[in-house]
Order: sequence, then C-alpha cells, then structure tokens
Amino acid sequence: MRNLLNFFSVLLVLHCYSVVLVSSYSSTTCTSGTCGQNAQCQVVGGRPVCSCLRGHSGDPLSLCRREECLDDGECRGQLACRGGKCIDPCVGTCGVNANCEARRGVPVCTCPAGYTGDPITSCRRFNPEELCHPSPCGPNTHCEVKNEVPTCSCLPGFHGSPLAGCRHECESDVECGPTLACIEFKCQNPCLSQCGKNAECETISNHRAVCKCPKNYFGNPYSSCQPECYGDVDCPSSKPACYYGICKSPCEGACGVGANCELRGLTPVCSCPKDMTGDPFIRCRPFEPRDLCEPNPCGSNAHCEPGFDRSNNERPVCTCPRGFTGDPLRACFQGECTEDSQCPDSQACIDYKCQNPCINQCGVNANCNARRHLAVCTCPTGYHGDALIHCYPRTSEAAGRSYF
Repeated sequence: MRNLLNFFSVLLVLHCYSVVLVSSYSSTTCTSGTCGQNAQCQVVGGRPVCSCLRGHSGDPLSLCRREECLDDGECRGQLACRGGKCIDPCVGTCGVNANCEARRGVPVCTCPAGYTGDPITSCRRFNPEELCHPSPCGPNTHCEVKNEVPTCSCLPGFHGSPLAGCRHECESDVECGPTLACIEFKCQNPCLSQCGKNAECETISNHRAVCKCPKNYFGNPYSSCQPECYGDVDCPSSKPACYYGICKSPCEGACGVGANCELRGLTPVCSCPKDMTGDPFIRCRPFEPRDLCEPNPCGSNAHCEPGFDRSNNERPVCTCPRGFTGDPLRACFQGECTEDSQCPDSQACIDYKCQNPCINQCGVNANCNARRHLAVCTCPTGYHGDALIHCYPRTSEAAGRSYF
C-alpha cells in the first residue's frame, strides 16, 4: 500500500512538470501510442515516461501545444522569453522610483537623475551633502559641497594634501627651524608665549626663549616684570616723582650746566649761583662786568656802561646818548636840537632844547638880552659893577659897564 501511494505521488509531481510516468505495469517499453501528440517517451527505471517536446507544454499523455517562444530571439523588441512566453523583463524587477531598461532581454535598473540609492530595492531624492558622506577626503580634512562637487580642505592647524590627508605643521621642536619652537603643533616664535608681562625676549638656537626684564623694570621675566613705581606715592623722598615707572628727582636734567635746582613741591626751579650769570636752563658762567649791561637795565634809547656806585661796588651806569634827553633809567627821547644854529637867534641849544640863554647866566641886579644865541649881561642904568656877578647902585657915576 505504501509503495502504491509513493507511485501516485511521483506521478503527480511528474505531471506538474509535463513529464508523466505511465501508470500501466504491463509495458516496459515505449510504443507509438504510449504518449500524446508532440510528446516524447523515455524509459526511466524500467518504466516509460512521457514528456512534452522542447518548446511545448501541456499534458504529455494527450497533447502538448507549442509555446510562444523558445528564446529571446523569437520575441519582438526588448521582450524576453520566460517560460515559453514573451514578457517585459522590467515588470516587477526594479525597486521603488527606479527606472528599468531592457537590454537584449536583460533588465537594467537605474535611479533617475536627482535620485540615489539601490535601484534594485529603492531610489530616493539625492541630497548634495551626501557627496561628503562618506567623505572622499583624507584624514584631518573637511569636506564641503560646492556647486554639487565635493571640495576638500585641511582642518585649522593642519596642512598638506586634503585628498591624501592633512597633518600638523609640527609634532616636536626638531621639525621647526632653530629659532622657532613647536607650540600647539605650529612652528612659532617662542617669544610669543614664554616670557612674562612687560618682559623682553631673545630667541636662541635651541628653540627656547631667553627672557629678561627691561631697564628700570624688576621681577621674574618669565612671569611678570614690574616698573619701579606706578605713582608718586611709590617713590622715596630723595626721588619723589614717578616718571614712566621710574622714581626720579624732578631736578634731574631739568636745569642747565652749573645751575642750581630747587624743588617747590614737585616743580623744579632753576637759578644761577651767586657770582654767576647766564641762562639757568642752558648754562651758568662766572660773572663779568659786561654782564651788568646784559640785558640792558636802562630805559629805552639809554646807553649802559659798567661802573661803580659810591661804595665802589660794580653797578650799571645809564646815560642818554648825544642828541637825546630824558631820564636814562626810564626813557631817552630825541632832543629838539644838537647845536645853536638849529634854534632861533634869541635862543640857544641847551640840553638838546632851544631855550633862553639868559636863564641863570647874569649876576645880581644885572639885565640879560639874548643875541645870536648868547646871553648879554649888563648892569642897568644907575648900577655899576660886574654884570656877570653883581651890579651895585651908582652913587656918583652915571655910566655903567656891559659884560658878555
């Protein structure tokens, strides 16, 4: 019974494949009537087996009909021969949003323009930023899409070929020049970072900076250099003023050579010592007599000459020059005349002024008349004597004498 069931199971399977095992046990060979039309017979395992000829399908025991095609060449256009039928090979082949093109019966799946992905499974809209994911650039680089083209550049602090990979400018001092140091992976002047505030720096050949405090600054040059003072209150009494961070006396350099300096508060007052003269802001020198008249202490237009006072001390003597009159200590003015001829006949040039020549010229009781710029003295009538000295009343004589 089990063998019978197995037999019919095999028969059913073979029938599904257009191959049928003949059920009769009486025949062990193929005859002309064993199989149907367009079928062929073969003995398999001692039993005749019927199957449709190539290019045919159907029931091999009764009738096998010719199929639509045997190969792609029998199909028109880009159709393909599948299972004896000419079909479109693209139907149901490609993924979502994908394009399909049959080439010699073979379906070719592609994503359309503006889409990306696996055309066999699914295509999606293309994002230009995806050109940088994964990045086509080398290590330590940045990828940026410009005009739909991925552009590579080195990250800050790196250099080299962005396509091959970028690296730090340096990893150690030996990769830098003798006067540079590797600081933060860059070859830099070590003076930029190794010295303290206000310090000066000198670079030497071992990639290290030598720091020092500048003149008049104090402290550790590798941390901070400080000035001597920030204000006057930081300075001692001997140097009470703070000048640009330095305690100094305001008198230092304020006065000229040989001059004295005296502080009034913090203001320097310059003066030349006793028995010396000059400009105390430039130079003081020993006093000379000519210095009595330099600068001229006399009035305008007056002349100064070194001289002596009544105590025989040196002093300037002021006089008005010839042709001038006035107070030489205040001002001298141009005189009215310098000689008698510049005056009227009845006047004389006295003290550079045209004046009456009779003033205080004749004696007591005498008369004076000016003639040709001269004083003419005469004793009046009834008087006699020296008209330049004294005229006396005449007692007996009537005539008097005249004196010039």
